[in-house]
Amino acid sequence: MDKDHPEISVRRQSELLGFSRSSAYYQAPSERDQVDLDELQEILSILEAIPFYGYRKVAQEMKKQGTDTSAKRVRRIMRKFGLKAIFAKPDTSRGRKEHKKYPYLLSGKVIRHPNQAWASDITYLRLPGGHVYLVVILDLYSRKVLSWRLSNSMKTDFCIEALMEALDRYGSPAIFNTDQGSQFTSEVFTSILNEHNIQISMDGKGRALDNIYVERLWRSLKYEDIYIKSYETMTDLKFGLNRYFHFYNTMRFHQSLGYQVPDEKYQSFQDNHQEVATAA
Repeated sequence: MDKDHPEISVRRQSELLGFSRSSAYYQAPSERDQVDLDELQEILSILEAIPFYGYRKVAQEMKKQGTDTSAKRVRRIMRKFGLKAIFAKPDTSRGRKEHKKYPYLLSGKVIRHPNQAWASDITYLRLPGGHVYLVVILDLYSRKVLSWRLSNSMKTDFCIEALMEALDRYGSPAIFNTDQGSQFTSEVFTSILNEHNIQISMDGKGRALDNIYVERLWRSLKYEDIYIKSYETMTDLKFGLNRYFHFYNTMRFHQSLGYQVPDEKYQSFQDNHQEVATAA
């Protein structure tokens, strides 16, 4: 249909074609949503590499990479999809009492092999019935998820279970890094680390970037699985987490690992070390 036809009106064209006049003015759904999704992928890629960037810096980085966008547009998309820079996270600990202070041992330290340093953290996930809490233990060299546990309370037990599983399966790390949450500063948790001669490292309060690799894991998990699947029950969530962490360890490439997957990175060092030992 030609809306600008010099002789035949839109009404007459509609009658001749057999549909209503109003439909002549119908426009196909805007391509804006698809463009938003395309730019969202770029934004997520930037935030994965530089998670503390706000919308202005994200926009500048996108322009640098050749995308025609603006800070206002990036802000709208980030708000639409609930994206924020990583700064201090919500407090997932319960009323802390004064605890022994532990230094942050990872500043400037180069991680050269598996089990040199592990990190752990807790995040909360929403279900229709309320919040549940997820703890993971991560090998910082390979980014491999060594163990995880889900709980409907913030008691220390589920963190201890995750720790014991990781120790049983992978041995002891030299350093174990956490935030200052009450679960990790509890006497029972720190005593297990001390019994295994593991150095205890703790982030400064409110310094989320001290545990940046776990923060990146949370971002990946939530945007690649949790927000997409919208789990209804704790049972479904456990099944989904098991599936995702298997994918994460065995199939998800990491640019920072030279496009290896965590299992590959972890095992390749062990294999190379074994070959050297055998040759000697």
